[in-house]
Amino acid sequence: MIIASGLTKQFHWAGKTIQALDSVSFSVQQGEVFGLLGPNGAGKTTTLRIVMGLLQPDAGYAEVGGFRAGPDSPEVRAKIGMVSTNDGVYPWLTAREMLLYFADLYAVPLSLARQRLERLVDELQLSGFIGQRCSTLSTGQKQRVILARGLMHDPPVMLLDEPTRGLDVVGSQTVFEFISHLKERGKAVLLSTHRLDEAERVCDRFGLLHRGALMYTGSLQEIRDATGQQHLTDMFLTMMRHSESEVEDSTVPSQVDAFGSALAETVGNDGDREEESPCSHA
Repeated sequence: MIIASGLTKQFHWAGKTIQALDSVSFSVQQGEVFGLLGPNGAGKTTTLRIVMGLLQPDAGYAEVGGFRAGPDSPEVRAKIGMVSTNDGVYPWLTAREMLLYFADLYAVPLSLARQRLERLVDELQLSGFIGQRCSTLSTGQKQRVILARGLMHDPPVMLLDEPTRGLDVVGSQTVFEFISHLKERGKAVLLSTHRLDEAERVCDRFGLLHRGALMYTGSLQEIRDATGQQHLTDMFLTMMRHSESEVEDSTVPSQVDAFGSALAETVGNDGDREEESPCSHA
C-alpha cells in the first residue's frame, strides 16, 4: 500500500546544505505496522510529508495505493488518514460536529458518515463525551477524537507521527489499542517515533533512520541478526556512535547525545518508562 523508492531531499539554509533524506526506500503492506524509527532530525517527518504529497523529493518517489504522491494527487490524500502530535481540535465544536465536519471535507455522504461515527463512538469509547464541546475535553479525550477523525473517510493507509507524545499511561494505551484495531481492519500503518520501547510493542517491521539514511530494515529478529544486538535501543546507540566517530567536523551536534537524552526522558517518575518526552520534528 505504501512504496518509498530512493527518496532524497536536501534543504538549504543559511548557506548550508542539509541532507534530510538520502535514497530512502521501504514498503508497507496491508495489515502491517512499519515503524520508521530515529532520533530528532533523522528525517522521519520529512518522509511522512513526502508520502502525503506535501513535499516534493529531489529524487525518488512515493506511492500510496498505486498512486504517485505529489502536490496534485487527490487520490493519495483520499487514501491516507493522518494522526500527528501537532493535531488539534476545534474548541467550539462538539466532538460529533467536528468528526462529521471532517467527513464532509472528504466528501463522505452524510448518511454514511453518521454510520461510521456511531461505529467509531463504540470502538474508541467516545460515548461519554461525543456531545461535548472540544474545549471541555481532557487531553486523553481529545486524542480519542483525533484518532477517530483519521478514520472518518475509512482510508486504507494510516500515518502516525509521534502519536503518544504528551500522553500519560492511559492515553498511550489508547493509541496502542488503536493501532491494533487498524491492523485488524487491514490498514497499512506507517508509525514515526523515537520511542523505541513503544515501537517494539506494536510494529511488525522496522526501518532505522539516521541522518537521512535508512540503515536497516526488517523484522526485529532480522535486525538483531544484522546488528548482533537484542534491543532496538542498543542497535541505535551502537549504530550512531559508529557514525559519530566518523564525523570530523566538531561543530556538528552529536545526535547520540540528543537521542540518549530523549531515551532517558522516556523513563518517568520512579523508573516508570511510560512518561513521554518532548520531540522536535525532522
